[in-house]
Amino acid sequence: MYVRSLILKDFRNYPELELEFSPEINLFLGQNAQGKTNILEAVFYASLGRSHRTHTDTDLIRWDQPGADVKLTVMRLGVENTIEFRFGRGERRRILVNGQGVRPKDLLGHLNTVLFSPEDLMLIKGAPVGRRRFLDGEISQASPAYYHELLVFQRLLNQRNALLKKIRERQARTDMLALWDDQMAVSAERIVKKRLEAVSRLSMLANLMQRRLSGSLENLAVDYDIAGVEGDTAKSSDVAKNYAAWYNKVLTQTRERDILRGTTGTGPHHDDLVFSVNGVNLRSFGSQGQQRTGVLSLKLAELEFLRAETGEYPVLLLDDVMSELDASRRRQLLAFIGRERIQTIITAADRAYFPPRQTGTVFLVKAGTVEKQG
Repeated sequence: MYVRSLILKDFRNYPELELEFSPEINLFLGQNAQGKTNILEAVFYASLGRSHRTHTDTDLIRWDQPGADVKLTVMRLGVENTIEFRFGRGERRRILVNGQGVRPKDLLGHLNTVLFSPEDLMLIKGAPVGRRRFLDGEISQASPAYYHELLVFQRLLNQRNALLKKIRERQARTDMLALWDDQMAVSAERIVKKRLEAVSRLSMLANLMQRRLSGSLENLAVDYDIAGVEGDTAKSSDVAKNYAAWYNKVLTQTRERDILRGTTGTGPHHDDLVFSVNGVNLRSFGSQGQQRTGVLSLKLAELEFLRAETGEYPVLLLDDVMSELDASRRRQLLAFIGRERIQTIITAADRAYFPPRQTGTVFLVKAGTVEKQG
């Protein structure tokens, strides 16, 4: 899988841009605020239908223009497809695949990406919502049905929360919660079982990468922590065997608390990932070097996970991360990319991080213009 070409019109700081990518390494060099990340953002947007930098599509439109267009040509399993987005201020965006309008959920799978940015270095130390977003994004690219289930659960959750507020205000009866609880339990079970299955495979792959990066000195484990399960994460697997019944029971037990707060306090929307190296919690006790190696291992494992699920490596997007990695990790990462021939789009401010034989195709970016070198 690789992106063959990209066309932008009034997207971010680009009035017009047409690019032809190499199927291997593409390096975009330039100073900050010149437009490097905007190119990477457009490719990422095409894979998940959302930006990694903003929640508002109008932010993608060049400031003095009424709309914007993005078009990619993508090779997937030897077949060429086009993905287009049309944005307008005050209008709903349009998504087209091969010229035909599609719904956002039907976009998934046409282009798979793995993004590694400086913010991802907080994946281990940051809040659980970031880890859930990482896991959900990974699984959704491999399984559009999973993405659909996330939407179902979120709709049920919103409806239950609205009912909780009405009950608190004495505008609805408490026994009305039973209907929503039954439906949520079924949907939540599907989500949790899929997450556990993915985490099991991801943990194995991440450990292989961690051992390679650490010279076999470190073993990395990734566990899934079900919110509301007392004790260590190992108990999560036991609960998952009959999750729907367990979750329904928890919703009943915590009903009064949820009514008081007006929100559902337990469920997949509160679950978390736990990372450990050699049996020690990486978030609480890992060194900065171990945490960075853990994140890099996780991203490389994500590449392998998606290849196993889809038959091809996804496109790797590296947004100014080389300066955050030491020389050894940079060499390991570039060697892996070259060995596996993964299409990679890299942004950076300094060419010194890239040995000439590992650089690939180089583009210079300055004030919304892109010039191919060589």
